Amino acid sequence: MDALIHLFVGLHIIGIAALLGGFLTQMKAMGQGTAQFVPGMLHGALTMLVTGVALVGLNQADDHHVNTIKIGVKLALLIVILGLVYVKRDEERIDKGMFGVVGALTTANIFIAVLWT
Repeated sequence: MDALIHLFVGLHIIGIAALLGGFLTQMKAMGQGTAQFVPGMLHGALTMLVTGVALVGLNQADDHHVNTIKIGVKLALLIVILGLVYVKRDEERIDKGMFGVVGALTTANIFIAVLWT
């Protein structure tokens, strides 16, 4: 079971890397007002959602403690990120503020995962 949990943790990290990487590659465009949500950002957020749900289930099945408040906060942030990216994915230009919110929420999600013990 531990190998399966580690596999999903790796996939979860790949998802966050795709989401944050998509944001970082668009930062120059954000400064110019031409940023857009790239497909990798949507796919990364969806990967995070699926693997995160799987990780909660696998950890509970293996009798590991799951901090449900932490997971709830992370899920809420991810749902906001997914909503923004999904709704605005086809637009040519994204408002700097909205684009910045996605980057800030993504970064907050990472720090919550790492620092909240």
